[in-house]
Amino acid sequence: MYMTASCPFCQSAERLLAEKGVPVEKIRVDLEPGRRAEMMKKSGRRTVPQIWIGERHVGGCDDLYALEREGRLDPLLEAIA
Repeated sequence: MYMTASCPFCQSAERLLAEKGVPVEKIRVDLEPGRRAEMMKKSGRRTVPQIWIGERHVGGCDDLYALEREGRLDPLLEAIA
């Protein structure tokens, strides 16, 4: 997950994934500004968080929670376990 330390959406997304027992690889674009360009190239978006589950880009925090509401997050997580 591309993120910054002060982003409340990043913290919310990380919290949801932690509740599901999913380890999160954190890429801090506030500490490594060059990684933001990498994130933008990979995702086509400039805001954080940007979240991948395995090789699939799921988007940001709202996208992650939408997957959860639709019952589609757990199957994605199970596929990478």
